[in-house]
Amino acid sequence: MELPKTESERLILRSLTISDAEELFGFRTRNAEFFKQWSPEYSKDYFDINFHRSNLVNIESDIIKGTLVQFGVFLKNSAEKMMGSVVFSNIVAGPFLSCFLGYRIDKVEINKGYGTEAVKAGCEFMFGQRKLHRIEANIIPRNTASIKTIEKAGFLCEGISKKYLKINGVWEDHLHYVLLNEAIE
Repeated sequence: MELPKTESERLILRSLTISDAEELFGFRTRNAEFFKQWSPEYSKDYFDINFHRSNLVNIESDIIKGTLVQFGVFLKNSAEKMMGSVVFSNIVAGPFLSCFLGYRIDKVEINKGYGTEAVKAGCEFMFGQRKLHRIEANIIPRNTASIKTIEKAGFLCEGISKKYLKINGVWEDHLHYVLLNEAIE
């Protein structure tokens, strides 16, 4: 099976393999404090590279099952250093044809349009290659940068989900955003 890959004007989005464990570990740990306010509590093993190796094995299994697509995001002019991730999880086939979107951009690369570019490229892949009808994203209302990113990518807010996810030990409300594949009727 060929692993998912796509590109945009400035970015390469490609599936990560076990050989990317150190790069994934570096990306996640150097940004851990920055992402903490938007993330579930970190496992006690989070700062151990073996945790991330094991995570990549699980990710590869989910990719093969068709329930997940996780892209590492790389700049075309610096393709060896991971600067973001775009994840499409809980992919459901059948009449639903939907999934959830999560994304992160390295703290030193924010406010350069990379988040929107990566989200758009990933969504185009999921609509074009996976033929999904709906992609959903849930964002904490105070995360204005993420809201700006998702709205620039064409997502529309459908409302608020009260105490939707436990983030950093607290049940947080989330705005529920959706992008529909208008090419599928």
